[in-house]
Amino acid sequence: MFHRLSFIPGRLLRALPVILGVTIVVFLMVHLLPGDPAIAILGDKGTPQRIAALREQLGLNQPLWLQYATFLGRLLQGNFGTSLVNNRPVAELVFQAVPVTLTLLLFALILSLLISIPLAAIAATRPNGGRDLGVRAFTLLGQGMPQFWVGIMLILLVSVELRLFPVGGYGMTDAEHLYYLFLPALTLAISMAPTIIRSLRASTIASLGSDYVATARSKGSAGSALFRQHVLRNAAIPTISVIGVNLGYLVGGSIVIERVFAIPGLGSLMLTGIFARDFPTIQAVALVVALFVIIIGILTDVLYTLLDPRVNFSKEARA
Repeated sequence: MFHRLSFIPGRLLRALPVILGVTIVVFLMVHLLPGDPAIAILGDKGTPQRIAALREQLGLNQPLWLQYATFLGRLLQGNFGTSLVNNRPVAELVFQAVPVTLTLLLFALILSLLISIPLAAIAATRPNGGRDLGVRAFTLLGQGMPQFWVGIMLILLVSVELRLFPVGGYGMTDAEHLYYLFLPALTLAISMAPTIIRSLRASTIASLGSDYVATARSKGSAGSALFRQHVLRNAAIPTISVIGVNLGYLVGGSIVIERVFAIPGLGSLMLTGIFARDFPTIQAVALVVALFVIIIGILTDVLYTLLDPRVNFSKEARA
């Protein structure tokens, strides 16, 4: 098994140019502002003294290439700069927010799978039947609803009317974290589940009509045992790629959802930085989110390789 995962170092090396490109884009975010970035950041609060001090703090008086070299050197040391809002190291703020966002994303993924697997199985066992049409209608409805609207509707119905879950926040203990994150995770899961259901439904129908399933039935396998042992694993293989792509989108979607539910994750940190024109914070969060997407892509390939013995990315890397 381990030789089939030997492609990982090569993927990491190929990710380095992408990461370097991301650092360039993130660095240029400040300089894409029209006019003097220091004036744009300070806005109405800008005085000649404060503008000069901010330019010195951000290194804007240096040549652009030297500014980037300094920026890159600080990143390699884990130094994202200092927040312009609360005068704290940005790295400290980011590393406090990362576990919150990761927990939210993992929770949303688990809920989306709990929703998708049963519905896909129900739809695939009776293609074009009443249950299948109902599931497909749900996927169309789920894809057409914006995430922020779903979140607001859940708040109004479940939190305000039924009082089952809090309106927002994160809680203090681990149990409270999960309790507070249920509604935002469900919001993300509802937006992610339709794509997973459609992919899993199609691959399940193909698996049910395959020769190996017919052979398993002839040997007496049936019902849930047949589905677990012979259908689900093979049907899940093409869906892994779909989940990986959707997780990348989910990282971006969590930015808005965290704001809606007042969750102190990367999304809230990013939007707070945008409203306050705190560019060191914005740059750091943008870089971490980009790294998330790259890592998710590599992990997707690893899982794909482990589930499907026919796939061997190591041979592609050698070729």
